[in-house]
Amino acid sequence: MSRTFLITGTDTGVGKTVVTAALAAAFIAAGERVHVHKPVQTGVAAGAAGDVAEVERLVPHVSTSEGLRLTEPMAPVPAARIERVRLPSLTRQLEQLPALRGAADVLLVEGAGGLLVQLGGRGETIADLAAEARAPLIVVTRAGLGTLNHTELTLEAIAHRGLRAAGLVIGSWPARPGVIERTNRHHLAGLGVPLLGALPAGADGLAPSEFQRLAPGWFQDLPRAIADPFLGQHDEGHL
Repeated sequence: MSRTFLITGTDTGVGKTVVTAALAAAFIAAGERVHVHKPVQTGVAAGAAGDVAEVERLVPHVSTSEGLRLTEPMAPVPAARIERVRLPSLTRQLEQLPALRGAADVLLVEGAGGLLVQLGGRGETIADLAAEARAPLIVVTRAGLGTLNHTELTLEAIAHRGLRAAGLVIGSWPARPGVIERTNRHHLAGLGVPLLGALPAGADGLAPSEFQRLAPGWFQDLPRAIADPFLGQHDEGHL
């Protein structure tokens, strides 16, 4: 049974791509076939390495795909406007998912920026994609100041839309956490959504072999919260 998870963040630069790569490595270590898809990539020139290339570098055995690529380093809507490119509609993005699911046991779809950053030609967001695909969201968050407000706002928006958050992941956990990071982590673990784990700061600087070896251990609650075969399953009839 193919499962789909949408990866979003509380903000830009929180570590969505490296978390996506780590999730892919953890699923592969559990014997799953994984595909990573990026619907819209911004801030990367044609021919340059984008987020899916980074996932491929860290996890060579994963399959990947990328939708529209925009050069300007900003949100998709203004970037598309500057480049005079039309963003794909939500319908078009949904049409791609069955084929991607068919080639993998687990499909990870990485958004751009936060939950309500617009990805589609009519203002659709990763939240809208999650709603139509009936897929849960994994939220990547920071460890330091500001994370509690940003995380709770994101979770409130997810709940308000009737969506499901599969869990939280701290995108970069310092080697020497201070009292702020430690108390934040304790608070994040009590928000009613599983805190799946935390990636060590600089994880993307590890050699790919080390990254793949260590990644499963960064998700202490992964077997309970994500590996459930009924969590993240899709409804083919809905699509």
